[in-house]
Amino acid sequence: MKYALPLAAATCAVRDDRLEDFAVRGAVHMVLVLGLKTLTDGHPVSVRPSGEGRGFPSGHAASAAFGAADLAGKCLQDDRLAGAALYGAAGATALSRVEAGQHSVQQALSGALIGFSLGGASFGIGTDEIGFSFGMRF
Repeated sequence: MKYALPLAAATCAVRDDRLEDFAVRGAVHMVLVLGLKTLTDGHPVSVRPSGEGRGFPSGHAASAAFGAADLAGKCLQDDRLAGAALYGAAGATALSRVEAGQHSVQQALSGALIGFSLGGASFGIGTDEIGFSFGMRF
């Protein structure tokens, strides 16, 4: 899901002629995750359950949530079932990182929130839209 959801979202972004905005948000997402891993390395927040460092935030959870939020909010915004499945897949990815002992719940949740926020955002680059959409209309 770390790769599949963002790749599917990128395909949709190409189709909808919003690849520039998607690429910038994706780059910001990666810089933020990798920057936080570097800045917090050696601090308690970054210690993985295994005792290794660079655990904050979970990059897998961030990437999966980024792809899910982009797809649900911009490509499938009228399909509640698809949105639920996408967010479920992203949540399962975060949970799998905790279950595998690679991240704490807080590290996985932090990654997911970063991905969700940037996946749902629209910076307006190459488009007329600036905003935030997470799909899942109730």
